[in-house]
Amino acid sequence: YFRSPLRVTDRIPCPVGCRIPHPVECRIPHPVGCRIPRDYSSSHIAFPGMNAAVRAVTRMGIYVGAKVFLIYEGYEGLVEGGDNIKQANWLSVSNIIQLGGTVIGSARCKAFTTRAGRLRAARNLVEHGITNLCVIGGDGSLTGADIFRSEWAGLLEELVREGQISEEVAKKNCRLNIVGLVGSIDNDFCGTDMTIGTDSALHRIMEVIDAITTTAQSHQRTFVLEVMGRHCGYLALVSGLASGADWLFIPESPPEDGWEDLMCERLGETRSRGSRLNIIIIAEGAIDRSGKPISSNYVKDLVVQRLGFDTRVTVLGHVQRGGTPSAFDRVLSSKMGMEAVMALLEATPDTPACVVSLSGNQSVRLPLMECVQVTKDVQKAMDEKRFEEAIQLRGRSFENNWNIYKLLAHQKPAQEKVRGDGEAPSAWDTPSTCRSCPQVREVGWHDVAGWLGRGGSMLGTKRTLPKTCMEKIVENVRKFNIQGLLVIGGFEAYEGVLQLVEARGQYEELCIVMCVIPATISNNVPGTDFSLGSDTAVNAAMESCDRIKQSASGTKRRVFIVETMGGYCGYLSTVTGIAVGADAAYVYEDPFTIHDLKANVEHLTDKMKTDIQRGLVLRNEKCHEHYTTEFLYNLYSSEGKGIFDCRINVLGHLQQGGAPTPFDRNYGTKLGVKAVLWMSEKLQQVYTKGRVFANSGDTACVIGLRKKVVAFSPVTELKKVTDFEHRLPQEQWWLNLRLMLKMLANYQISLTEYISGQMEHVTRRTLSIEKGF
Repeated sequence: YFRSPLRVTDRIPCPVGCRIPHPVECRIPHPVGCRIPRDYSSSHIAFPGMNAAVRAVTRMGIYVGAKVFLIYEGYEGLVEGGDNIKQANWLSVSNIIQLGGTVIGSARCKAFTTRAGRLRAARNLVEHGITNLCVIGGDGSLTGADIFRSEWAGLLEELVREGQISEEVAKKNCRLNIVGLVGSIDNDFCGTDMTIGTDSALHRIMEVIDAITTTAQSHQRTFVLEVMGRHCGYLALVSGLASGADWLFIPESPPEDGWEDLMCERLGETRSRGSRLNIIIIAEGAIDRSGKPISSNYVKDLVVQRLGFDTRVTVLGHVQRGGTPSAFDRVLSSKMGMEAVMALLEATPDTPACVVSLSGNQSVRLPLMECVQVTKDVQKAMDEKRFEEAIQLRGRSFENNWNIYKLLAHQKPAQEKVRGDGEAPSAWDTPSTCRSCPQVREVGWHDVAGWLGRGGSMLGTKRTLPKTCMEKIVENVRKFNIQGLLVIGGFEAYEGVLQLVEARGQYEELCIVMCVIPATISNNVPGTDFSLGSDTAVNAAMESCDRIKQSASGTKRRVFIVETMGGYCGYLSTVTGIAVGADAAYVYEDPFTIHDLKANVEHLTDKMKTDIQRGLVLRNEKCHEHYTTEFLYNLYSSEGKGIFDCRINVLGHLQQGGAPTPFDRNYGTKLGVKAVLWMSEKLQQVYTKGRVFANSGDTACVIGLRKKVVAFSPVTELKKVTDFEHRLPQEQWWLNLRLMLKMLANYQISLTEYISGQMEHVTRRTLSIEKGF
């Protein structure tokens, strides 16, 4: 185990290339890949994304010089020992990042719920010198691990009394360090924005909903979809928000009495307005106000009997737990796995068992039992029918999702437009004369129905900047009495609004409220950590790279050079590289020389001498003026001649196509709602003397996710931190991810560059802070 501080006499060279000295006894176990219910008697569940965590913990453990062990079949393997506990090497976890489930297995284990079972587990750990344990699972698994840790000293004493181990061995293994990674598709663990497997489960759900929507429209059917979520409605809520479902049932907020009448009335209204389908989503744990379960079949029978609609039930079941992990889950698991090893490395006798969680886009450490307690408080509030409190305990993001769904699910009576002096205007005022200009028209509630799942833009796009046609823009703003402008787009959208703001001194008509919703696969808009479309593009690139890697499964010694889009921004290459386990990713923001290229070729040459005889190198399209994709191909082909051959793949515009991911649908919905509410508020503030007059900097902003919160940043302020030549923000958070990419590819990098997560605490106040995810 790791002592703090370390004695000089304890230090030995790192077996994989001395980076930092380590204690002789240092052992980091492999993750236990099982999820255990609240009684911590495993229910043999595995989720997409776990393999990425297994890979990250194993490789990071080896990277820092520890011995790493894989514990197969979850807690059962821990109790049974023997061949279930095997030492791992770097190649043990190669080519598993794209696989669903967990390669180390998971199994039901009643024995671990007993002290006798935990005594056997302790004996097996001591036998291998393991005193650091990383556990992947839900609150039950992690609670079981914490109990195991609290009993550790007593278990060793008992083993000594029984003569199974010596006092010297007990003294050497006197402390057990525990760190947890939360794996649960329900996203029901308080303290983390997202749990491992949740995003992948949402992908499976949205794939089914998109498929069902086409048949439902053809046959004018109503579909009742049942998704998982016995105690948490997150999957139902986000999939309902991302699909525009007509009605939604979640256990945290049972419908009011008489809901049957209201639901049927709204479904009928939707059909009467021309809709050809209805989608109802129900969490498996849905209940009414009295606690009685609401089943999908009951809802179906209700619709058939009262409305006569052709209705079908689809229960998704374990489809949600399977399949290839999404890019988000792969990156999340990799980030959490590396942080888990560092948490074990830095643990002291006073360090509580912790869980690694996601806060915004940063890894943080939280006391395990604080998280478990708040998670239990949610269920207690639900059991006691304190439903509003239960939603609040789920966190601000969950609460916002629920409020936004209720806002958008059904059309509310429009607010009356008031046009008197001193009174505020309507947010959107487009007169009927818009028919004379087909490019400008008023839209209604049902005009945008069904847009959520469509890729691209139904309005069309163009990169023309305002400065080329300023007079025409001003003329149309005046003609249509436009008082607010919401612009959805990439760097040009931001630059265009900036030009309009700078022209306010010349054109009074441009003194209106403006907001930019960043939408570009390049993720290069200042003022936000994520742009709409970037998650979809990363998943598209990742799926292509998975297929490219698979194509080489029957070919020995082949390296693929893959070019991604992104302009000068290397976000797409970097995140895709992490998600597919690339050997290198070249980007403009991380300058490289011919010496770096030579080192990469040598690295791949060494790799080809192992059992893994394929390589993957990503290149951002504008990473270097001279080191083009063709140049890299020629270099690798020449230097690797006789050792490996090369192939080129330019992914091109396939990264811009396809249906949007659940993240982008949910994120876009949130940004749209918040942008309109912000603009409405600004219009109220700047309405004076019967007209809108907005000339301050804070009336033209970019809305975006910045760390934990959705923020509005004035374009005039963002101008100061923008590299207009290369169309980039001067500072980009994701550059910190490049260290993870290089470490997991086994490049020699000093560990001093790694920035560890900080220990934080979970309270009701921290839960009320809005989280981006």
